[in-house]
Amino acid sequence: MSSTSEQPTSPPFAALRGQLHEAAAEFSGGQDALEGILLGLVDDVDRAVAEPLEIFPVCHHSPASALAMARRLREKQPKVVYLELCEDMAPLLTELRNCRLPVAVQAFASDIDGFPPDWAPLSVVAPITEASAEYQAVAYALDTPGVELVLVDRSSDHVFQWDPRQPADGETHTAGTEPEAALHGEAVGVEIGDLRPRFAELEEHLLRHGKVRHWSEWWHQYVEVPLGDSDHDTYRQVMFLIGSLFRRLAPGQGERVRVDEDRERYMWTRMREHLAATGTDPADCLYVCGAFHAASRVDEFGVHGAGDYTITPRTATTWQYGLIPSSHAAIEAQFGLASGSVSIAATEWAKNLKRTGVTPYRLEGQAGTKKPRTTKTAAKATAAEPVPVPAEDRLSGFLQQPPVLHGLDEAELLGWSVDIVRAARRNGYLASTADAIAVFETSILLAAMRDRAKPTPYDFQDAAVTCIEKDTVPGRRDVRRLVEIMMGGDRIGQVGYDALPPLARDVHDRLAPLELNLQQRGVRRALLDMASRPELRACSDVLWMLRRLLPPGAARTVMGERRLGERSIQESWDLSLGTHQRALIELGYEGVSLEQVLEQRLRRTAYGPQATTAEVLAAVEDATLFLGGRRLADELGTRALDVLAGERTVDGAPEVLRRVRGLLAYYRTSEPVLPPWIEAFVRTGYAHYCTLLPTAFRDEDATVGQVAAMLGFLFSMESLALSLGCDRTQLELAVAQSHPRDPAKTALLWAAQVQLGTLSRGELRGRCDELLGNPLVVPSYPRYLSGFVHALEPVPGLADVVVEAVSNAFGRLPDPVLLPWLPTLITTLRSNAAELAPLLIREAGRIFPARLAALDAWVPPWHEQPGERTPLATASPRGAALLPLHPETCDAVADLLGCTDGWAPAAGPVTGPTGAALLFTHRAACDAVADLLGCGDPWTPTAHELRPPSLTTSHPATAHAVAALLATV
Repeated sequence: MSSTSEQPTSPPFAALRGQLHEAAAEFSGGQDALEGILLGLVDDVDRAVAEPLEIFPVCHHSPASALAMARRLREKQPKVVYLELCEDMAPLLTELRNCRLPVAVQAFASDIDGFPPDWAPLSVVAPITEASAEYQAVAYALDTPGVELVLVDRSSDHVFQWDPRQPADGETHTAGTEPEAALHGEAVGVEIGDLRPRFAELEEHLLRHGKVRHWSEWWHQYVEVPLGDSDHDTYRQVMFLIGSLFRRLAPGQGERVRVDEDRERYMWTRMREHLAATGTDPADCLYVCGAFHAASRVDEFGVHGAGDYTITPRTATTWQYGLIPSSHAAIEAQFGLASGSVSIAATEWAKNLKRTGVTPYRLEGQAGTKKPRTTKTAAKATAAEPVPVPAEDRLSGFLQQPPVLHGLDEAELLGWSVDIVRAARRNGYLASTADAIAVFETSILLAAMRDRAKPTPYDFQDAAVTCIEKDTVPGRRDVRRLVEIMMGGDRIGQVGYDALPPLARDVHDRLAPLELNLQQRGVRRALLDMASRPELRACSDVLWMLRRLLPPGAARTVMGERRLGERSIQESWDLSLGTHQRALIELGYEGVSLEQVLEQRLRRTAYGPQATTAEVLAAVEDATLFLGGRRLADELGTRALDVLAGERTVDGAPEVLRRVRGLLAYYRTSEPVLPPWIEAFVRTGYAHYCTLLPTAFRDEDATVGQVAAMLGFLFSMESLALSLGCDRTQLELAVAQSHPRDPAKTALLWAAQVQLGTLSRGELRGRCDELLGNPLVVPSYPRYLSGFVHALEPVPGLADVVVEAVSNAFGRLPDPVLLPWLPTLITTLRSNAAELAPLLIREAGRIFPARLAALDAWVPPWHEQPGERTPLATASPRGAALLPLHPETCDAVADLLGCTDGWAPAAGPVTGPTGAALLFTHRAACDAVADLLGCGDPWTPTAHELRPPSLTTSHPATAHAVAALLATV
C-alpha cells in the first residue's frame, strides 16, 4: 500500500488531500489505515492523470463509458489506440463489420500441448456490444486512415497458463441455463473493465444504503446517470477513483491480485515495446483499459516504468480464432450481471445519443446499424494538437455536488405502462387499463421511497411485477421477463457469411439448392425428394453429417433414415443452423470440410486410450454410412481387431454382436467378398469369446445379457468361423468348463448345451419340471426364465421350450405361490429381457389357440402322446383337396398346355405311383448318382408295373451315403 510520501504532492489535488486528511482524523482520531486508504486513492488518481500516455478508464458494457469514448475520440483523434484485449485476437476485429452485434471474439483449442489433457477443449470469448467503449475504439481505429489498433493484453494461451482454474479479474465462466444464455458454451469470458467490489461488506453496504437490489442497479443509478453528462476530465478522475477504491478494498485475494498485476505488467511492457519500435509520441496515443487496471501501482506502470518484466513464451497449443454469436442474456450469464441489465444499458445508450447529439462510431457496412453520416477523415497531426493543460481537480466538485434531480418524464413512463399491459394481455394475463394506471403510480411511489425523483427501469420493473403478476404464470414468460423484452429485449447477434470459417461457408454453399435462409434463427423445414431432384442427394449427405457432428436439434430428421445398405428417396428435416451457429463455427476450427472433421473425430474415437471394440465398430459403421469408400472403414476395422484382442471384459459384447451382424449383412449384400478385416475379426472374436466364456459364467459383474451376447456371437458366427479355420472343439471345451452359480446363467448354459447337442430337449424339459417340483427353487424360477429368454438370442429355436416352461409354471403352481411370484416374473422379464419378449410372444401366439372357445378342448403339444395323434386315411387322396373341388382352373391350364389326360377317379384303390413319378420315368439320373456314390444295388421290382419304388427302399446304401454326407456338411 502506497503512502503520501510515495507520490509527489500535486497542486490540483492538494485541497482534496487536505479534506480527506481532516476527515480521517475526525473519524479515526489519528493517522491509521483509514488515512492511508483515503490518501492512497488520491495518489492513484494523481498518478494516472499525470501519465503522458493518456489512459481512458472504462467499465464493460457501460453506456456512459461508450459515450465518453465517442466524445474523446472525436476530440483527440489519436493515431494509436492501445486496447485491453487478448493480443492474439487482433486479426478477427476487421470481421466485425460482417456481423450483427452482439458477437463474441473466440479463441479455441481442441488439440492442446502444455496443459493437462482433461482441460480440452480450451475456449476464450470476448463479447462485444454496440453500447461499449471497446467497440467505439475498434470502429474508430479500423475506419479512420492512419490509425493503428494494438491489442496489448495477454494472449489466450497465457489466460490458462496464469490462472487456469480460478477466473481472475475480467474472466468468468458461463453459468446460464437458458438457450440464449448458453451461447458462449463453457468458454472463459474476457471483458474490458470489470468494476465490481471485491469486498463483500462494501458491496452490501452500497446496495443497502443505495436502496437497490443488485450491483447493476446501483451502478446505473449512482455512476451511469451522473457521468452521462459529465466532461472528459471529470469522467476520467471519477473512474480512476472507483477503480482505486475497489482495488484497495480487496482483502484475502492475493492470488487474484497477483494475476491482475501480471496483466498490467504485460500490457505496459507491450506498449513500451510498440512505442520504442515505431517511435510514436505517447501524446498521440490512447490507452483503453478497465478502471481497475488504470489505477495500477506496479513498477512497470507508465511509459517511463522502472520494471523489467519478461513475458513468458506460449505453449505449443494450436489456437483457432473466430467470431461466434452472442446475446445480452449470454453476456449477463457470463459475467454475473443482473438479468436484463445489458438490455437496459442498450436502451440507455440510444437515449443518451439522442439527448446529447453525439455521433457514435460504427464500422462501415455493419449489419443492423444505420449508415454513418460522416465521412472518413485521417487522424489529425500532432502539430495541430493544442498545448496540454494541466489537469484540474474535478473530483472535489463531483463529490460535493448534490445529486442531479431529473424531472419525471410522464410521457415515457406512461408509454411504458401501456406497453407492459399490452404485452401482458398478449401473454395470457388478465390485465386492463386500471393495471396500467396502477403500474404508473406504483413506479412513482417506489422511486420516491428510494429517494429518486425519476423512476428508473428497475423501479418500473418492480412496479409491474407488483401490480400485474399473479400466483401462476399463464404463458411462457412472466412479467419480469416481459419488461426486459420491452426495454430492448434479448438481442442475439449473428455472424455474417463473409466472417464465417471456410467450413461453415462450405456448408451453406452445399445446402443452397434447398433455397432456405439457414442463417436466420429458428426452425426451417426442408423437404428433399431425391427421386425427382437427384441433385438433392448431395444435400442429404451434408445433412446426415451435420446430424452426426452438431448438437441435437441443429439438424433433426422428421422423415427418412440412413442405415447400412438403405437410403431414403424422400426425406424431411427441421434445420436450426442459425440458432446453433456457434456450434457450426466451432466445427470450422477442426477442419475445412465436414468430411475432414468427421474423419478426424472417427480416428480420435477409434485411437483414443479408452476406446472399446463397440465404439470402434460404431466408427466403422459411421465411416461407411457418411463417408463411403473402403479406405477409412478398413483402417478402423483393423483397429477394432486390435482393441478386441486387448479386451479382458465382456461389457460391450451386446453392442459388438449387434454391430458385427449389421456389418456382415451389409458386406454380404453389397460386396463380392468380405473385407479381410472382418474375416479376421470373426476368427479372432470366436477364439477370444471362447477363452472368456468360462470366466464370464462365473463372474458376478458380467450380466446374463452380456454372456448371452457372447454365445450369440459364437453360435451365429460359427459357420463363418469354422470356414476360416476355427475349431469347434474350443467352443465345446469352453461350455464344458463353465460352472455358473447364478440361476439365469445356469439356464443360459443349458440352452448352449442343447445347441451343441450335449443336452437333449427332453432332458431340458425334465430339468425344468424338477425346478417346479422343488419348493426351495420355486422363488428363484423367474430368474431361470430370464436366462431362458436371454437364450433366445443365441438359440432362437428354444422359443417353444421357453413357452412350455412359462405355461407349466402357470399350470402347476398353486395360487398362494403363483400370485406373489407374478410381480417378480414381470419385473425380471421387463428389466432383463424386454427386447426378446416379442419373440416369446410370437411363439406363444403360434402354439396357443386363437379362439377362446377352442381353449377348453386344446391339448398342449408337449402333453400329447405319439399314439394319440389322428392317423391319416390310407385311401384318401394325398394331393390337394382344393383342386378336385374346382377343376375348371386345371382344365384351362391343361388345354393351354395341350394335355388330353382326364381326371383320375377320386375313390378306389390307388393303382398309380404314389411316389415321385419323375424318378421312375428317368432312372438314369438315379443310376448316375448311385454310381457316383459307389452303390451297385439294382432297382427293386414292385408289385405294380407303373408304381416306382422310393429311392431309399431301392438303394438303401445310397440313402445311407447321402445321409452321412449331409451330416458331415
